[in-house]
Amino acid sequence: MHPHPDPSATPPATPPATPSSADRLAAVLDAMAPWPEDGSRPDGPVAVDATDRLLLDEAAPLLATAGPGDVVVLGDRFGALTLGAVTLGAPDVRSCVDTVTAEAAVEHHLADADLLDVARGGRETAEVTLHDTLDEELLAGARVVLLQLPPSLAELTEIAEHVARYAADDVTVLAGGRVKHMTRTMNEVLAASFTDVHATLARQKSRALVATGVRPGARDAAPTYPATARLTDAELVDASGAPYVDVVAHGGVFAGTGLDLGTRFLLTTADRWPAPDRVHDAVDLGSGSGLLAAVLALRYPEARVIGVDRSAAATASTRATARANAVGDRVQVLRDDAGTALPRAGADLILLNPPFHDRAAVRTDAAHRMFRAAGKALRPGGELWCVFNTALHYRQALQRDVGPTVHIVQNPKFTVTRSRRR
Repeated sequence: MHPHPDPSATPPATPPATPSSADRLAAVLDAMAPWPEDGSRPDGPVAVDATDRLLLDEAAPLLATAGPGDVVVLGDRFGALTLGAVTLGAPDVRSCVDTVTAEAAVEHHLADADLLDVARGGRETAEVTLHDTLDEELLAGARVVLLQLPPSLAELTEIAEHVARYAADDVTVLAGGRVKHMTRTMNEVLAASFTDVHATLARQKSRALVATGVRPGARDAAPTYPATARLTDAELVDASGAPYVDVVAHGGVFAGTGLDLGTRFLLTTADRWPAPDRVHDAVDLGSGSGLLAAVLALRYPEARVIGVDRSAAATASTRATARANAVGDRVQVLRDDAGTALPRAGADLILLNPPFHDRAAVRTDAAHRMFRAAGKALRPGGELWCVFNTALHYRQALQRDVGPTVHIVQNPKFTVTRSRRR
């Protein structure tokens, strides 16, 4: 005979349901902010975009069964792909971040213990290692690669070749982007290294390209990047005093091995830059390929030169360009956001061709940070020579952040100014 239950007794507690990986992923992504901002600025960046979410959804089955060393993330902006991969089951993630600003944002989110606990979902550990170089250490044996598509085909080429060279034979590359920024040529670039490339359906104006099957011979093929060129443009020859300038550029560097129009126009004013006996310390701010750093070192053979850029690809290119022109011993290279780490009041001359685009959008935030940094880095009487798109009207900002600013020369597209530190 079974006893009747006591109606006054407290029923046994029901253990709480364990959140699914999808629920935890939603919680992690919703908690992220576009650090160092809080996401409240209407025209500001977002920490998690539709491409991040699409890539993580497409990769979920692969991440759920991933083993140690399987997962690599490339081009993460704030950490959504890196933390998302951990949340969906990756036991560890290698994440390569090119810009020092993105690296700081990813590190900020990884340092959030509560966020990381949610991502791990009860696992004691899920290791994340950050890299700034596209190499064998990053990619060896990878079976799942998540990639925010870069803006340039050259950078995508360099990435695809490196993945094909070092990743596992059965690697799956999921490369996502906004549809408006994607072209058929991106498929062709991936198809040069992989046998099967197809696109997913578009969702919220984003789409992913899926590449599998490393092409025979891709592992042993000569890399396209870094590329090297010998430039004999009159503007470079006149400014440097050398018969040519060699340039070395990785795929992600603006203008590659060429001489972009803004820099070319700035070089036409070299005869009005300070005399050699007045320049002991010079800076190429936003060095890119390092062309201007090499010109400064060649033009001012007694000067110390610093090339500074936030991009790891750019700083590697600047070092290589300096070595190619036999001035590597006098060119120091810094990976830093906008020159904030430059020695205070230490420079006699700074050259600057500031960036003003983020894909198709005009963004002037970086330029204004560079102006403020230049104002602090110049010695009293030191000079900032800046070239910019005339329509941006930077002269007032330069006057405020650096010092008295004069218009030097202008053509239909560009303006060159000289600002003196007060």
